[in-house]
Amino acid sequence: MIFGAAVRPDGQPSATLRHRVSAAVEHGKTFQRPLFIPTGAKGRYGDAEATVMTRQLMEAGISADAIQPETTGTDTLSSVVAVARMIAGRSPVYACTSAYHLPRCLVLLRLAGIPARACPPPPVPAATRWTKRWFWRLREVPALPYDAALILLRRAAGQTSWNTSLKMPCSTRVISGARRRPTRARCPAS
Repeated sequence: MIFGAAVRPDGQPSATLRHRVSAAVEHGKTFQRPLFIPTGAKGRYGDAEATVMTRQLMEAGISADAIQPETTGTDTLSSVVAVARMIAGRSPVYACTSAYHLPRCLVLLRLAGIPARACPPPPVPAATRWTKRWFWRLREVPALPYDAALILLRRAAGQTSWNTSLKMPCSTRVISGARRRPTRARCPAS
């Protein structure tokens, strides 16, 4: 499973995206018949992150039948939930992402019931400036427990089949809209 990253305004993969795919390709060479699952929906620019990664995988010599893109995941958590639906019963699953992002990905996959392992991360940092690197690292501090809590709430509500969209209790605050402002989740009529 290759976690997405930004696509540049010209539609090309960002350096982070290229490095993640390259790391996955290298790790995939250690297996006889690996299945690559690039994840990520359409962001601000270009095609969906998964589509851009699929092209990069094919340019690296990976056949189309060894690639199963997941184009609905808009963030790490939704990618994990979508992939959990896709690969139920298959293992092992290797999470391919940047080093700063890897702990959260592994925890979320495991909480979703997927026996995940780490793909060796790209040997280059996700950003060249130290301030940006630390921003990405520090962003993971609240993101990991927040996303883990959402998966645990789902499990507590009995939604462990991963066959429905991610639903949260009605009292949960969610991020929505272009400005990413908090709103209340809507409850279905009883």
